[in-house]
Amino acid sequence: MHTIGIGEILWDLIGDAEYLGGAVLNFSVQLFRLGHRVSFVSGVGDDARGARALKQARDLGLPTRFIRTVPDHPTGIVTVTVDAGGQPSYVIHRPAAYDFASLDEADFVALASPPPDWIAFGTLFSMHPQARQLLRTVIQRFPHARCFYDINLRRDSYTPELVAGLCEVAHVVKLNDVEVGMVGRMFGTPETTLESFCRSYAARFGWQAVCVTRGSEGCALLLGGEYLELPGYRVTVADTVGAGDAFAAALLHGIHAGLPAHEVGDFANRLGALVASRAGGVPHWSPEELQELSSQA
Repeated sequence: MHTIGIGEILWDLIGDAEYLGGAVLNFSVQLFRLGHRVSFVSGVGDDARGARALKQARDLGLPTRFIRTVPDHPTGIVTVTVDAGGQPSYVIHRPAAYDFASLDEADFVALASPPPDWIAFGTLFSMHPQARQLLRTVIQRFPHARCFYDINLRRDSYTPELVAGLCEVAHVVKLNDVEVGMVGRMFGTPETTLESFCRSYAARFGWQAVCVTRGSEGCALLLGGEYLELPGYRVTVADTVGAGDAFAAALLHGIHAGLPAHEVGDFANRLGALVASRAGGVPHWSPEELQELSSQA
């Protein structure tokens, strides 16, 4: 499948180390590793971090044609603090170059060959008006592509109106169990169970599928009218940066392949757990390691 991933490319600053990241960047890398074509749309600054980001993106297998170099704004950075349980908290420094990503007519022609099957995005990128308009334009230019929305709420980087608008254009939505409560409060519809949340919001927005990640407890998935709660995989957590993005890539991989719901959820749980067991947003992994984790379940 061909997916347009549109979102932030940035450096996660964790202690003294810097890791290339950004939710949609992480997602795009993992989707490429799963064998798919990915066109990643973003922006970097005309600075040392930008040059390193472009080189590393290429090294990770992503084409960089659609990553603009923005001369007047720095490459994005996020200060990440990881607690004793491996859970990250973020300070996002903006404006950043990815806020000013752009596409010209030649880019749209290139993106249409072959036409995209999916357009993938999160919430943070669309907080900036120019970025939000770019996403709207991409969706309008490719009306037959389905939209994958990873809600991915970050402090001071969303509004209820923005989330509602993105939910309305989405076909498949992924969020975590904390975000279920946040979305319920935003829309004034607190749900008593994950199943009631999934079913009511899928009906409200016309989603084809919705998945709720639950950390080490696995995930809840509504797909094709079938609701399942699938157990997670126990691993020693290095940090959870990028684990949800890897989960999202595996989820889309399974849905597009038409796999049964239990296989979709289990595969996503497995890849998310493997990435959580390693440091950084896009750590290396192999199909053999993924299979080995399955055999240990």
